[in-house]
Amino acid sequence: MDTLFISLAVLLTGGVLPLLLHRQFKLMKAGAIFVTTVGCLIGLATLFPVLQDTGPPAFSLSWLHVLTLSCKIDSLSAFFLVPIFLICPLAALYGFHYLEKREESGRIAVNYCFFSLLLLSMVLVVCANSPITFALAWEIMSLSSFFLVVYEFQKKETRSAGYLYFVFAQAGAMCIFAAFGLIFSYTGSFSFDSIDQLPAQAKLVVFSLALIGFGSKAGIFPLHIWLPHAHPAAPSHISAIMSGVMIKMGIYGILRFYILLADTSLIFGQTILIAGMVSGILGVVYALGKHDIKRLLAYHSVENIGIILIGAGLGMIGVSTGSPVMAAFGFAGSLLHVLNHSIFKSLLFMGAGAVLQKTKTRHVDELGGLGKRMPITGKTFLIGSVSISGLPPFNGFISEFLIYFAAFHGLVSTGLTFILASLAIVSLAVIGGLAAACFTKVVGIVFLGEPRSARAARAVEVGWTMTAPMVFLAVLCLVIGVWPQPFVRLAFLGLRDIAAILPIQPGIEAELVGNLAFASRLFLALLAAITIFRKLLYIKKEVGAGPTWGCGFTQPTVRMQYTGTSYARSMVEFFQPFVKIRTVYSGIRKIFPGQTTYETRVNDIAEIGMHQYLVHPLVKILERLRWIQHGHIQLYIAYIVLTIVVLLLFI
Repeated sequence: MDTLFISLAVLLTGGVLPLLLHRQFKLMKAGAIFVTTVGCLIGLATLFPVLQDTGPPAFSLSWLHVLTLSCKIDSLSAFFLVPIFLICPLAALYGFHYLEKREESGRIAVNYCFFSLLLLSMVLVVCANSPITFALAWEIMSLSSFFLVVYEFQKKETRSAGYLYFVFAQAGAMCIFAAFGLIFSYTGSFSFDSIDQLPAQAKLVVFSLALIGFGSKAGIFPLHIWLPHAHPAAPSHISAIMSGVMIKMGIYGILRFYILLADTSLIFGQTILIAGMVSGILGVVYALGKHDIKRLLAYHSVENIGIILIGAGLGMIGVSTGSPVMAAFGFAGSLLHVLNHSIFKSLLFMGAGAVLQKTKTRHVDELGGLGKRMPITGKTFLIGSVSISGLPPFNGFISEFLIYFAAFHGLVSTGLTFILASLAIVSLAVIGGLAAACFTKVVGIVFLGEPRSARAARAVEVGWTMTAPMVFLAVLCLVIGVWPQPFVRLAFLGLRDIAAILPIQPGIEAELVGNLAFASRLFLALLAAITIFRKLLYIKKEVGAGPTWGCGFTQPTVRMQYTGTSYARSMVEFFQPFVKIRTVYSGIRKIFPGQTTYETRVNDIAEIGMHQYLVHPLVKILERLRWIQHGHIQLYIAYIVLTIVVLLLFI
């Protein structure tokens, strides 16, 4: 535990240092990156003893002689610390060239400070061993991430996104704190150790409150509304951290409460599984309908949170039905997808950030041809796209296959469990197919074809501090896909606390993962052999160049290329009425018509519902109460006196 606190001290130093060196622009950024990287490497070194089961380190500190701040690292905490310490230094390095405006050195210094606070608070969240410690770390995490989202606060869109995120973060925190209050009302203790002593009905209420609170942070549908607003507003390396790492704190909270409650009721797993299927399918459908590349990636976060919850739900159902294989592979697939998603989603957001920096636009229909102009970004983004689609031989395929394996084991059950396992298989297939279609759209329109705007035509590759993290993450996607054994083993080590509820046979995954690894290597070798064979065939052949598509047109233009709307329209329409498509068409009403417009937007039904049934009624109520704010200080004092009198009467 001492090593972990050294790591936290170094990370805190990495946040304070830029404030002191903000006048030395490059030195400030380099120093912050170096110190943050050192702190994360020390943190990673802390995890090896825990994962080797040499005893969970613990630490407690009495605060004001009333409350105790307590931290402990167990196997689940150690697993969630891996993506934190792995992704954050890469994001910090990426920010060196991404935050390049010297005139904003003061703001960038503050950004690095909040970056370190976010990193430090996420570490404390997964290590917290008491409600007080957890609540304190959770609030620091929410507030620091809010200030990172509103980095470009001069933009109205950014401020609106920040306020929306703040509301959802605090509303979720209220549900979590309500769960803590309910626990205290039954146990009279500020400790996690006595949660399993709650009565069954109280456990259900606590888990429901925790699911709402943590689900808001994770982005479970319909609590995801802040994601597609906050991610486009934040700097891209911050989006990578928030999507790749921070929203997983919600997943950690759900799993931690499930372990602490020690309740094997079937309804827990059923609820999580259904929430996962809904989030996964609707998340990818909305992603298909979006043309803002960062907003599209935000909806894919909702999709992948759904996949993670499908695995966790299957694991919980396996525990409830006494199926150790279903439980083991469900939870292991869920945990491994937490790690995999942190890798390929961070890679994709970094790629989107590189495109945004060089073209100054996030709209896919204004891009095109960037594969030639930004070759490293294009190739790494393609690898991330294949990975997130769950295709071999990359890492997304491995974790999704484990979840599939758990779902197929659920088919031996009967009744509702059989139905839910069947639906989980269908949902994973639909999610994978739609994800592949969506990223075919993105890669095809953004990186292939010809530039659709002058800004896209002028684009060049970004600096090495931005490409290096992308290359590293792309290589990691391939390594996990081809050599998955150590990473799957890491996921099974993270199950040690869950295994206390339902014993899991050691080495249960060895044969399956070995076969998976062999299949991935065989696929990669076959692909390489076909590529080499094709090159050999073309060695002495003359290759001609000509128009891609003539079809009667002597002068084709870039306007003849597919747009994002035309590519995805039929697939999105299939899922109505779960998506709302709004079409604006001016029409042709004259013999010699002027300029016409045709525009379609895919609207989120959760966001429409929130405005229609929550925001607008609340605004109307508040407008009727506006008379209270009349500006007379005497009446304000009277309000205070009246409140005190009423409270004294009750006391």
